[in-house]
Amino acid sequence: MENILLKKIEKCRREMIALSFSHGLTSEAVVQTSKRLDALLNEYQRKKVG
Repeated sequence: MENILLKKIEKCRREMIALSFSHGLTSEAVVQTSKRLDALLNEYQRKKVG
């Protein structure tokens, strides 16, 4: 399960970086992807701690 979550985090991170190059850092697409990445990272942190 942890490995799947890490793969989702990495995919989302790469997507956000690609979007930032094509749309700029403040675009809505980048902001939404960043929020999705934050949620995944929070989930990962909860699973590691708890």
